[in-house]
Amino acid sequence: MTRYFFDLHNGDGPIRDNDGMELASRAAVLREMAKILVDIARDELPAGERTIISVTVRTKERPVSVASLAFSNEWLD
Repeated sequence: MTRYFFDLHNGDGPIRDNDGMELASRAAVLREMAKILVDIARDELPAGERTIISVTVRTKERPVSVASLAFSNEWLD
């Protein structure tokens, strides 16, 4: 197993993960990234009309993946 760290980037600036979690596969990392993005989106999307949230995944040695979620709304009236 490898320890992965999930650093969050949102409208509040970067939030560094100092604890990480041990995961056994890329599929497990992908599930955790999706879970983090959905959880944060649920809390932050009502706050504005445009939001980009991203998660950078890294090991102790280097970044290994980046996932992003973008939300945009335009009122048509």
